[in-house]
Amino acid sequence: MKYLAFLLVAALASTSVTADDDVFEALREDGHVLLLRHAIAPGFGDPAGFDVADCTTQRNLSEQGRQQARAIGAQLRDEGLKDAVVYTSYWCRCRDTADEMALTEAQPHPGLNSFFQARERRDEIVSDLRHLLGELANGPPAVLVTHQVNIRAITGQGVRSGEGVVVRPDQTGSVSVIGSFPP
Repeated sequence: MKYLAFLLVAALASTSVTADDDVFEALREDGHVLLLRHAIAPGFGDPAGFDVADCTTQRNLSEQGRQQARAIGAQLRDEGLKDAVVYTSYWCRCRDTADEMALTEAQPHPGLNSFFQARERRDEIVSDLRHLLGELANGPPAVLVTHQVNIRAITGQGVRSGEGVVVRPDQTGSVSVIGSFPP
């Protein structure tokens, strides 16, 4: 019985390693995108009256979040993705995640902005994100640093801080989910 349990654990472990390898292999190919949730920023939502142009009014990365973002960047560089195109939400926690990853210079994009506290803007923001994904459909690998609500709207999947989903977009901005990028 112990032997069977060991074989099951070993099989599951080898499956997850293969899945991770497949995600990175796909991400190295043109036309693939990593939708990445910002690194650890303690709390929930943003304080009332926050200003997206003023980081002191927002929920920001903790030191653990900064370390997590640096580790994500190191992992992506180790996987040959140091030149990936990077886009980010205007929120400070996303911009700081992109900066700490130290890949290429991140370009802010409104389709990556959170609509968590502005549900009335959901359709507009998701449309902007789909437009960006359509533009990236045949381009070089890209990393989009965004928020949980944006990733769920596009993929149907929830993600934790520093976690992502690798997708292959088509010209319309619809995506095929390739796999998960663990934090």
